[in-house]
Amino acid sequence: MELKSICVYCGANFNGDPRLKEAVENLAAVFAERKIRLVYGGGSVGVMGLLADAVLQKGGIVTGVIPQFLMDKEVGHNSLTEMIITENMHQRKKKMADLSDAFIILPGGFGTLEEFFEVLTWLQLGLHNKAIGVLNVAGFYDHLFAQMDVMVEQRFLKASNRALVFNEGNPEELVEKMTKFDTVPDEVWFKDRNLT
Repeated sequence: MELKSICVYCGANFNGDPRLKEAVENLAAVFAERKIRLVYGGGSVGVMGLLADAVLQKGGIVTGVIPQFLMDKEVGHNSLTEMIITENMHQRKKKMADLSDAFIILPGGFGTLEEFFEVLTWLQLGLHNKAIGVLNVAGFYDHLFAQMDVMVEQRFLKASNRALVFNEGNPEELVEKMTKFDTVPDEVWFKDRNLT
């Protein structure tokens, strides 16, 4: 599957970790080389800002999607290829998903996790069939994947749905795997809620 645009969910903060900065630079290079449009939350700060700047510096294309109230707080990036301003967070999330062929998750906080699990749940329900990849920088998300394994062990999550997410530390390998993603929703999930 050709990926022309990828939505990246990531933090509005940056912790100063040079490994994360390097991963962001490498991901930006992959986007620019493959002519993949970055779709992201439109911010100028944190990991969001680092990523947008890196893609732009490498000659890539960046679309930001941001609600008006965040633009009013002056956190919007003012040098993007395209900026779409929405009325609220719900419209923002829908627009970002609609514009994208796939999703990548970088380190972040509650907002990043919320966006990750929303698109993952939508994939599980068959509401889209877009690849979802976690760029697991320096093991940042290891505990989260361990929690998913607990969910499978305790029968709250099917192993087939746990396997829907790519978990990679290398940006190029992650994007390459995502281009080969192909899945159909597990119809049994709808018919039988008993995971025993």
